[in-house]
Amino acid sequence: MLEMLTYDFMQRSLMAAALVGAVCSVIGVFVVLRGLAFVGAGTAHAAFAGVALAYLVGLPPLPLAIAFGLATVWITGLMEERGRMKLDVSIGILYTATMALAILFIGLMKSYNAEVYGYLFGSVLSVTAEELKAMLALSALVLGVIVLFSKELYFIAFDQEMAEASGVPARRIFYLLLTLVAFTVVVALKTVGAILVFAMILIPASTAYQLTHSLSHMTAYAVVIGMLSAAGGVLLSYMWDLPSGPAIVLLATTMFFLSVLFSPKRLKRATA
Repeated sequence: MLEMLTYDFMQRSLMAAALVGAVCSVIGVFVVLRGLAFVGAGTAHAAFAGVALAYLVGLPPLPLAIAFGLATVWITGLMEERGRMKLDVSIGILYTATMALAILFIGLMKSYNAEVYGYLFGSVLSVTAEELKAMLALSALVLGVIVLFSKELYFIAFDQEMAEASGVPARRIFYLLLTLVAFTVVVALKTVGAILVFAMILIPASTAYQLTHSLSHMTAYAVVIGMLSAAGGVLLSYMWDLPSGPAIVLLATTMFFLSVLFSPKRLKRATA
């Protein structure tokens, strides 16, 4: 058991998983409270389309993943703001369109590329030192912005109209939240894959929501749950030769159902 921790790739994998678990969980609190779960899924597929295009034309995948992710969330926000289409409808259209683009780009490749499929299904055990540095930089950016604008982000997560009436630049903060979701998706893409990344944004925060009424406690619980499920999934993946992305998400899902069964909120209602 301890021997695996002496391998460089395993150390990088655990660091990457813990990082993804933490940053996804923090942004997930705002996503859950604001009701933006589907945005994470759409952004993940858009970012994957950027990755596929990058490998097709021979460019670094990270910049194009960020560009596609940001374009998707900003277009979605603009369409909702101007009243042309509801948020869930526009993200659903972009979700399918960007996934179709990703399939098209993969189909245009002259040969099979395993690295592209690593971004689709997750491949945390193959995270390189350079990729880990990029993940650290993006995570620091996301978490730093959240700390700076935490009050405003919590405000619009609960009531955007009230935030606007109170003098908070709610639309700008909303776009900031969408931007943070896009960056978070890119951070987690290599670890859990485009198909499952939005689960790591949604599940730890939803699990924490079952355990407390306090926002600060919810955020702290979500981070702990996210890091434990991510690191635990990596260990299970290595020990039992399992795909890393599904192992992480299924462990997080198990923790969610346990929280539902033993939720203090539910038990309090049952005894009331």
